Amino acid sequence: MKVFNTLTRKKEEFVPLQSGIVNMYVCGPTVYNFFHIGNGRTFIVFDTVRRYFEYRGYKVNFVQNFTDIDDKMIKRANEENITVKELGDRFIEEYYKDADALNIERATINPRATEFIDEIINFVKDLIDKGYAYEINGDVYFNTKSFKEYGKLSGQNLDDLQAGARINIDERKNDPMDFAIWKKQKPDEPGWESPWGMGRPGWHIECSCMAHKLLGETIDIHAGGHDLIFPHHENEIAQSECRTGKAFAKYWMHSAFLNVNNEKMSKSLNNFFTAREILDKYEPDVVRLFMLSGHYRTQLNFSEESLEASKAAIERLYNAISNLENLLEEVKVEVASDSEREYLKHLSEYKDKYIEKMDDDFNTADGISVIFDMIRDMNTNITTESSKELVNYCLSLIRELGSPLGVLQKTTKTTLEKEIEELIEKRQEARKQKNWALSDEIRDSLKSRGIVLEDTPQGVRWKKVD
Repeated sequence: MKVFNTLTRKKEEFVPLQSGIVNMYVCGPTVYNFFHIGNGRTFIVFDTVRRYFEYRGYKVNFVQNFTDIDDKMIKRANEENITVKELGDRFIEEYYKDADALNIERATINPRATEFIDEIINFVKDLIDKGYAYEINGDVYFNTKSFKEYGKLSGQNLDDLQAGARINIDERKNDPMDFAIWKKQKPDEPGWESPWGMGRPGWHIECSCMAHKLLGETIDIHAGGHDLIFPHHENEIAQSECRTGKAFAKYWMHSAFLNVNNEKMSKSLNNFFTAREILDKYEPDVVRLFMLSGHYRTQLNFSEESLEASKAAIERLYNAISNLENLLEEVKVEVASDSEREYLKHLSEYKDKYIEKMDDDFNTADGISVIFDMIRDMNTNITTESSKELVNYCLSLIRELGSPLGVLQKTTKTTLEKEIEELIEKRQEARKQKNWALSDEIRDSLKSRGIVLEDTPQGVRWKKVD
């Protein structure tokens, strides 16, 4: 397997620190609101990375944090006259609702920053003791110039970063690029007792601390959205490696931005959508297929047209599943013939090609193309003359290759078939009553949806056609 490493700016062979195990940390949401579709892409991408590692036989320890204390949370909690914890509890629950709806697997653990205050304080103390951080009137700052490799992740030197970054001006800091790792408590803010007085963690320190505590001082993969490369991940590297003297993560992975109608998502442009708003209109499989239709490192354009295209694509895939499920009820032969066994070998080549594409830095776009090629092949070659063994293999192979992508796992019989068979029953009743107009209306309605009825000695059969 090859992984593009942001740190080295090249694809590298993936070799875990511990054979057969992947320790992976992905930056999660700040829980002050519903997560938006840009976050959704990141969550789906790294859910897929995790699923694919598992598909390839790895045990994955997957940690995704909740930032449950920061300026945005404090502001909103004060506006609603509730505690920051109450706000966090509410939107963590809402996160799970939306993530579950998108078929995002639960993390091995979802730590909350406020659960690690003691560990964060010890982390900060170590950095001060080692001369990498300093305290000024209750605030503690990391000294960026003390880390000679600062900027190695973003590929810039400290002078370039200082000139280009938007930095909060604080005349007390030794250098404008120094960042807060502990913040003094202000009025109307929550705080915890520390050697520097009442205060709370800075944003960057929490992820370093939780990754160290839960996965170890050096982890296999640290991941998140492209916007986190600087300053968040850059700062994590600096403080982590200064504390331990070891590499923080072997591989750094970042998903590209999601544009909306070819523009950056922004509330001012009225193109800001939460995942929940999109899920009100589209099935989870549609959203996931769209999010994975481009390589995770390329920008993706979100639009109604692109979602409709993904909807049509998913329907074609489920049509194939539906036709195979219906064929199982019709085919008479149980065991595959010799010629079918040759065809089974041919179908297994699609699996090999899928793995080849996905092994190349999780190329979901090409992996999806392989699935479509395979299904076109099946549609041409699987008939009522095929054996149950062959039809079952086709069904299981589609679901197997869809599983790492988090799609194609539903059975059509629980949704579409029930509705169709109710309409067929209604048509049969109309025919008994010689209500030919209603009978024809139901038949034509089904035909317009790509559903063809066939009268057989065993009763009415139906199939979907493209």
